[in-house]
Amino acid sequence: MTDLNAMSLADLKALQKDITRAIDSFEKRRKAEAVSALETAAKEMGFSLAELMGQQPGRQRSAAMPKYANPADPSDTWSGRGRQPHWFKDALTAGRSEADLLINT
Repeated sequence: MTDLNAMSLADLKALQKDITRAIDSFEKRRKAEAVSALETAAKEMGFSLAELMGQQPGRQRSAAMPKYANPADPSDTWSGRGRQPHWFKDALTAGRSEADLLINT
């Protein structure tokens, strides 16, 4: 056993950090073991843990195919989803239409 009264403040704070990290690690391991045991038990009964907990699987979006191509660099494409890339905005400002930027398939 270590004599805490003989330790400096810096040593005590370092020890405190180490103890906090060890406790957090221990709790994470115990949670992971519990989840694993619950998943195994649910699987044995023909369910997934998510089903039993009433969780819906997240909606998976398919990867969007490129719809527009940068006229200066045809390998630079945009699917039409999300924010417009700078090259797309610049082309529209320069007088091009969205139809001009469409990828010809």
